[in-house]
Amino acid sequence: MIIMIEKIEITQRFNFKRLNRHYECFTIDLVKRNAYYKISERGSGDKVLDESLLCDDSWIGILVDLRRRMTSEIHRFTDMQADQFLFDFDNLNLFDDFESERFLYFSKLELIYSCIVIIYSTDGYAEYSFKNNFPKNWVRFGEILNDLFGFDVLHLNYQRQLATPLYHDIRPDGIYSNGEKLEVKKIEFGHYRTYPYDLPHPRLIVDFEEMTINGYVQKDMNSEDRELILGLLEKYHVYAWILTDYHRKSIARDPDDLEGYDWYLEMVFEGDVIWHLFGYNEYPDTYVHLGREVMGITGMDLCEIETISPEDIELFEKFGDEILLK
Repeated sequence: MIIMIEKIEITQRFNFKRLNRHYECFTIDLVKRNAYYKISERGSGDKVLDESLLCDDSWIGILVDLRRRMTSEIHRFTDMQADQFLFDFDNLNLFDDFESERFLYFSKLELIYSCIVIIYSTDGYAEYSFKNNFPKNWVRFGEILNDLFGFDVLHLNYQRQLATPLYHDIRPDGIYSNGEKLEVKKIEFGHYRTYPYDLPHPRLIVDFEEMTINGYVQKDMNSEDRELILGLLEKYHVYAWILTDYHRKSIARDPDDLEGYDWYLEMVFEGDVIWHLFGYNEYPDTYVHLGREVMGITGMDLCEIETISPEDIELFEKFGDEILLK
């Protein structure tokens, strides 16, 4: 029996600031020869929520354009175009030897980008999800979709501005593009209570261009401050926190108190490349190690590690030590 693809759903999620997200689902119906977006209240409108002081607004233009692109337009294609698409897609072998990442609609650690592709066929359906391990021919798939519909369905134009492994090399000591390490321009870190509910607000904004620190610490930076901060990022592998290898604690055990503290961390690099991660009362494996050193330097528990339960601390120490002592 010949198995035929009938429909493909591509659901993409973009997380910028804590309350500025974009969800979309683009459906390609190969039986009816059309394609369309499923409109979501989270993906409509041009409103950008003000979350107090911003370290950088590079993401705003991306978010507004993503939302504007989602319309109720029906994109139609011919039998010949459908046949060509299916031929090209089959030759891609897009998901051969591909291992899906663990996907949850509610994830304790949220990255800047994630995607789910569901392929419906006469034989059933197959679902593939990923946040970091992009399929090897993902860019070519985007080019095929662009040829069929005349626009950038996979948003490859913006993917170059997102710190993901699609166009960048994520290493413990930095973000690399074409073999060159990108300079950090700005850092913003925020921590806030979930109950009673508190809007996200920054605790620290570090501006390496203006050489200033604002927030709970206010000062003009000197070269020693700059090297200290950049050294901490490397020492505790902060750049790699978006990789699942640094989420072992969050997978191993849920935090005791789900009404504790949420947080976010954003970094902007040269070329306006955006790195973003936020957590729901959960942290990457080396977070506690970093928090202790920050406390020793500033005298303040800026990372709120004293709110973490002893049982969770023990796991953070275990997984963090395994990473840092390699």
